[in-house]
Amino acid sequence: MALLSTGAFAQHHDHNSSEKGEMQSKPMFKDQALGNAYSNYIDVKEALFASNVEDASKASAELDKSLAGVDNSEAARTAASKVQSAGDLKAQRKAFADLSLEMSKLIKGGKLSMGAVYMEFCPMANNSEGAYWLSNEKNIRNPFMGAKMPGCGMVKETIE
Repeated sequence: MALLSTGAFAQHHDHNSSEKGEMQSKPMFKDQALGNAYSNYIDVKEALFASNVEDASKASAELDKSLAGVDNSEAARTAASKVQSAGDLKAQRKAFADLSLEMSKLIKGGKLSMGAVYMEFCPMANNSEGAYWLSNEKNIRNPFMGAKMPGCGMVKETIE
């Protein structure tokens, strides 16, 4: 992971991100259920980054379960189910775009007790329509492009 992080941070001109990324790699949430759900969301993101359909499906099933304990999470649960049931990587990534937007709604508005979550954007995702995702670090690990363009994207918002 350090090799990928180093390449991505150099590409995006954030000379301190490897240090800061380690310190901010695990944001803390006021609501433990939301924190667990966010952790499962990151597992889905990482599976898609690795282009692993099976792991993305399993992780999204865990996310759906963990979201059951989070208030106002119905739309996010529906989106997680779509990732889980998608038949291929392209469909999973399309559903993940919706999931990411729903998860961002859940974590905004003072839900973090410590650290930050980064809302990142790739303009080339979804047939150049663009798509957002959430991350623990500023280093870009694009779940929509995988190995084709792992560092494509930018931080659009910092949620604290």
